[in-house]
Order: sequence, then C-alpha cells, then structure tokens
Amino acid sequence: MSKKVVVGIAIVLVIVAIIVVVAFGNNPEENQRQVLRVGMECAYAPYNWSQPDDSNGAVPIKGGVNYAYGYDVMMAKRIAEELNCDLEIYQIDWDSLPVALEANTVDCVIAGQSITSERLETVDFSTPYYYASIVTLTNADSEYADAKGLSDLEGAKCTSQINTCWYDTCLPQIKNADILPAMDTAPNMLVALNSKTVDLVVTDMPTAMAALQVYPNMKLLDFTGSEDNFEVSDEEINIGISVKKGNSELLEKINNVLKNYTAEDFENMMDEAIKVQPLSE
Repeated sequence: MSKKVVVGIAIVLVIVAIIVVVAFGNNPEENQRQVLRVGMECAYAPYNWSQPDDSNGAVPIKGGVNYAYGYDVMMAKRIAEELNCDLEIYQIDWDSLPVALEANTVDCVIAGQSITSERLETVDFSTPYYYASIVTLTNADSEYADAKGLSDLEGAKCTSQINTCWYDTCLPQIKNADILPAMDTAPNMLVALNSKTVDLVVTDMPTAMAALQVYPNMKLLDFTGSEDNFEVSDEEINIGISVKKGNSELLEKINNVLKNYTAEDFENMMDEAIKVQPLSE
C-alpha cells in the first residue's frame, strides 16, 4: 500500500471521527436515555403496591429489594414509554409525597391523589387519569350494613386515611360521628374495619372493590345518585398526577399522553389491577 493511500485512509478516518463527535457529542452522559422518577406509596392497592417479584410486569423499587405494581405503575410505564424514558419507582410515605417533589427526589407523583384546591397550592396536577367515586365500607354484620344513605350512618365510629378528602371532607358529614384518628395507610384503615375497631371507613370505589376481594366479610355502601350522599366536588374525585410547582414542561408532556386515553380505558386498566393485586390471589 502506497504512502499516499495510507495518508488518504487516515484523513477519511479523522473526518468520520469528527462527524461522529459532532452528531452524538463527546460526553457519554448526554447520550443516555432520560429517566422518569415516579413516587408512590407502594402500599395502596389497587393503585399501587409492593411485591417480591416482577410478575405481571412489576417494576423494581429504587433502592429496595421489592417490586412495585398496580394501576399507578401501569400508567407510569405507559407515560415513560411515550416519553422515551427509563422508569424508576420510588417508595415514599403518603404524607411525604409533596415533599419529595419539592426536594426533586422524584419528577412526578402517581399515587391516587385527588386534585384538590389545597394540594394545588403546593404542586401542579395533570388532567385526571382516573375518576373515583366516594363509597363506604362496613362489615356485613354491622348495624350499618343496610344503610340506604348518608343519614343512616349517624353516630358511627369511623376513620379513613390521613390527608384524604375521605377523612377531611366526608367523615365530618356523618351526623354525630365518632371520628377516630386518621390511618397512615389504606391497608391500616381496612385492618381497623376488619378488626371492628371502627364501624365503617370511607374510601373510593377502586380501593373498596379491592378490599372486598381480600375481606369478603365487608360490605360496600354506594350512595351515588342519591340525594342522601356525601357532598364532594369534582376536584375531590378526579385523580391526577402531580409535579413540582412550575414544572410546566413535564406537565405538558404528561397531559399529551393522557389525552389519548378515555374514561373507559382507565376503568379497564383499573379492573386489570384489581384482578392481580397480591392479596386477591
């Protein structure tokens, strides 16, 4: 091979190398896929829960040994896929979810949160990714099992989960109610009812439907459509995805994904989540 040919090949290789650097950058970190960090309790079936394996497509919990699944994880996976991001799930206590957003520990929270005016003071919300009606759970042998409306729950000993419209808005509407301290998680709320520490709890329809599969001794009371029902606004039954206040870029991207789904799509996904929650097997 002549010297001219060798020099020519070398020049070509240099040009190719320059093109590669210009096209892709010389910082490997710039070429990595972005990560969508999602916070949730991992203890709020059927919205989210933890399990020991990756069955049904569960996602590893960041920094832990278990996996997360449920309606919220199903939705998080779809959003991450549409945004061409890798997905990381962070297990965070319910009361600390807004704090995690503010501290940039997570990018968004998908955790069955109602879009309330109070929450909107500290975080921004997407359009609803679920619509959850308010219902009551009691035990089948309870004196309240045959209640036909809110007025029939008068005097009941009751509780619900902390920092929810169930506890803050609905329970005070029960006349002469004996309201016990709020429970830190939905499972603890259900344990209190199952052990008959309380007569009833107020929750949303998906949580109640999931509970009935685990606790067949419970009875669901749904006063929807009745004039004798809890008074709640749309903001308290519309469930949204929260982001840090002012993060309009991510919020717009999430909303662009959600607009492709109908209320029926959401219901079908929730039905699937209820069927595979660990305790229902």
